[in-house]
Amino acid sequence: MRLRILTFTSLFPNSIDREHGIFVYQRVRHLAARSGNLLEVIAPVPYFPKWLPTSRWKTARNLPTWERLDELIVHHPRYFLLPKVSMPLHGLLMYWGTLPLVRNLHAAARFDCIDAHYVYPDGFAAVLLGKALNLPVMVTARGTDINVYPSFRMIRPMIRWTLRNALICAAVSSALKEKMAQVGDVSIPIHVIPNGVDARRFQPVDPNEARRLLRIEHQGPVVVAVGSLIEQKGHQLLVRAIELISGRHPNVHLYILGHGPYLKTLERLIETLGLNGRVHLAGKRPNEELKLWFSMATMSCLASSREGWPNVVSESLACGTPVIATKAGGIPEILNRPELGILVERTPESIAAGLEEGLSRTWERNSISRHALARTWDTVAREIEELLATHIHSVSSETSREKPRT
Repeated sequence: MRLRILTFTSLFPNSIDREHGIFVYQRVRHLAARSGNLLEVIAPVPYFPKWLPTSRWKTARNLPTWERLDELIVHHPRYFLLPKVSMPLHGLLMYWGTLPLVRNLHAAARFDCIDAHYVYPDGFAAVLLGKALNLPVMVTARGTDINVYPSFRMIRPMIRWTLRNALICAAVSSALKEKMAQVGDVSIPIHVIPNGVDARRFQPVDPNEARRLLRIEHQGPVVVAVGSLIEQKGHQLLVRAIELISGRHPNVHLYILGHGPYLKTLERLIETLGLNGRVHLAGKRPNEELKLWFSMATMSCLASSREGWPNVVSESLACGTPVIATKAGGIPEILNRPELGILVERTPESIAAGLEEGLSRTWERNSISRHALARTWDTVAREIEELLATHIHSVSSETSREKPRT
C-alpha cells in the first residue's frame, strides 16, 4: 500500500543546520524509500523580524519558505511566537500558522495521514490539522515532550488531549510509553518503536586510523561523551569521576563533544580539579565525524538525568565501543546485555566505579557492533509503514461502512 504522508515536526534538518533532528530525518528518508511512499515535510519555524536583535533565532529568520533536502521537499511556514511568554499557546500558534499551507498541499494531492514528532507543541498542532482536514494522525513522543512538559500545569491538559485524539500514539522507548500512559490516560495501545542506526555512517574504524584522522597524539585509554553542554547530560559528574580514578589511571583522557550554556561551568570545574590536559572540551562535532571518536575511544559515557532513546548510545555500540551510562529513560533498553556496557547510578562515585570496571574488562567490539547494527533505520521504516497502513486501512473500512447506501 503506497502512502502519501505529511510529516509534521519542528525537529528536522535544514540547509543551515543539517544535524537538527537528524533522527527524524533518518526515519522519514527511509520511509520515503519504501514501496514508493510519497512524503512531504512541514517543519514550521517561529517568525522573527530581521530587525529584532536576537541570535537564538537567526536560523529561523534565514531559512527559505521551502527547500529540498536530498529527495525530500521541506516546507518552513512561519508562525508567531513570543519565547517563554507564549509557551501555553505554542501549539495553537503553530496550528494557525501552518493551516493555510497544509490545506493547499492537501487540495493539490491528498494526504493519507499526518506523521507528527514531539507531542507538544508539534503533535498538538498536528492533531488540530488532522481534525480540520479529516486526516488520521500518528504522534511519536521523543523525550522532553513527555519527561518534562507535563509538569507545566497549563500544558499538561493539551498533551493529554493530543494523546487521546491521535489515531496512533508511539514512543521511542518502553520507559517513555509508561509515562505517556500515565499522562494521557489513553485507552488505545501505545506502540514502542525505537530509533535505528545509520549503518552507512556508523561502522567500526580502526582505532589507530581514527586517532590519526582526529590528530589524537597521546596514548592510553580514552573516554568520549557526546551531548549538549547542559546540566541534564551530567558531564560535570563524569569530569568528577575522571578525577576520582586519576590516581589509579593517570593516562585516561576524557573528550566531551558538544556545545551549550554549561561550557563555562565545565571549564571552571576542569581547572579547579586540575584536569587541564586530561579533560578536553572538543566542541560540537559533525555527525559524520562521530564514528571516528567512538571508534578510537576505549568507552563512551552518558550520565543523563532523563532521556528518550539516546542515539549516541546506539551509535557508539555500532562502532563497537561499550557504553557506561545512567539508567535514564530508554538507556537500559539499549544496554540490555552486560557485554554491551555498564549501567551506573547518577553520582560521580558510581560513574567512577563503572569506568574502572570498563577499563578492566576485555570487550568483544565486533560483537557489540553486530548487535547494534541489527536495528537499522530500514527496520524502523518498515515498522512505521506497517503500523500506518494497518490503521489507515482500518479507518478507511470503518468510514466506508458508515456511509449511507444510495
